[in-house]
Amino acid sequence: MKKVIDGKYQFIEQGEGPVLVLLHGLFGQLSNFEGCIKHFSSQFRVIALQLPIYELPMLKANLKSLASHLTDFLNHMQFSKVHLLGNSLGGHVALLYALEHEHRLHSLCLTGSSGLYENAFGGSFPRRGDKNFLRARIEKTFYDAQMATDALVDECYEAVNNKEKLVRILQMAKSAIRTNLRSELSKITLPTCLIWGKNDEITPPRVAEEFSEKIKSAELFWIDQCGHAAMMEHPEKFNTLYHNWLSKHTFIS
Repeated sequence: MKKVIDGKYQFIEQGEGPVLVLLHGLFGQLSNFEGCIKHFSSQFRVIALQLPIYELPMLKANLKSLASHLTDFLNHMQFSKVHLLGNSLGGHVALLYALEHEHRLHSLCLTGSSGLYENAFGGSFPRRGDKNFLRARIEKTFYDAQMATDALVDECYEAVNNKEKLVRILQMAKSAIRTNLRSELSKITLPTCLIWGKNDEITPPRVAEEFSEKIKSAELFWIDQCGHAAMMEHPEKFNTLYHNWLSKHTFIS
């Protein structure tokens, strides 16, 4: 999968058909959606968008700016209506977009989304220079600690040891806490799919249950022995659940 750079936008694009846009989390990468891209590109034009978390000006390192980036990107691509899937912080961005532009969405899918509560750092500051501490925190993202590979740890280590990146990470995490959508979720009426790891420690099961209660059109599905990034840890189960849900709503055959 090759990244496309189009002006200020970076993304992976594969397939043809209705547009499905994928949004990663705070420490996420486009590769997090490799399984989704391969599965759904047979029936969708799948686009995994790189959120400019590290590129935004310091004073604009917040959720509102990421939602504006998504809006600008969809306008730039001249998409009239899309399906939107977001993990963790990407789910939060998707929710902000849906609240402002629901008429431009076919459906919404959230997995491990922030917006109500997120324990992003396990209650601890991401220590610079302490790779063992960082590995332990990353392992909490998954049910299977072996998912925290050396490559993944190295990527996060580089980010938190870069002063400018770390400041933006912390500002984004604070913005996610401040931008609580509890009172807004009842406004969302479009078909919404919630896919959650039963063992998610970052956005625990009670968070998924509250999303399901607040978004009246939502349907909630669980994946057992699964943490915060279901599409990475159990890609086949995730894709099957999402595929079946899309089929039920006649978005896919």
